[in-house]
Amino acid sequence: MVALLAIVLVGGSGITVWRAAHHDGAADIDRADAIVVLGAAQYNGVPSPVFQGRLDHAVLLWDQGRTDLVITVGSKQLGDRHTEAESGADYLERHGVPAANIVALPTGHTTYQSLQAARNEMARRGLDSAFLVSDPWHNARLGAMSSDLGIQAYPSATWTSADTSVITRGKEYVRETFAYLYYRVFGGG
Repeated sequence: MVALLAIVLVGGSGITVWRAAHHDGAADIDRADAIVVLGAAQYNGVPSPVFQGRLDHAVLLWDQGRTDLVITVGSKQLGDRHTEAESGADYLERHGVPAANIVALPTGHTTYQSLQAARNEMARRGLDSAFLVSDPWHNARLGAMSSDLGIQAYPSATWTSADTSVITRGKEYVRETFAYLYYRVFGGG
């Protein structure tokens, strides 16, 4: 009985992650109050290919006139000189998003912490809806966390990430299935 329950929970989580990954929240609405770009690795201020894919997707949404504010989030690793948020903001500015429309929040070593920082900034500005930009397999967990934090979220993932091999993507779906299930059972923090 316990094994059957585990199979149902893992299978249901896997289906949720897969379905969320293949739905673009930007198709649901024309505009949101903000775009929140979840951080990823950066190297001495230069976004990694995975992070660049996310930032390019944010630029696409910006160019479509979907919002007036882009928020980048993410701290730095030990020894880094730059944060993910700062690197992302610099990249966005170089690609046509005006500096006045970018907020870099150099906070968060986890997705939940980064979303908390974004929520706090949005609340300070009286905003409540956001396109969340990350990789597709994160969509389900991003949506759940954002809902729990009071953000009206529309995950809009990049498909131009550097994670392109079937094996790499498969591993990410499996990892995210368990991360989503863990979050749903134990919550954030």
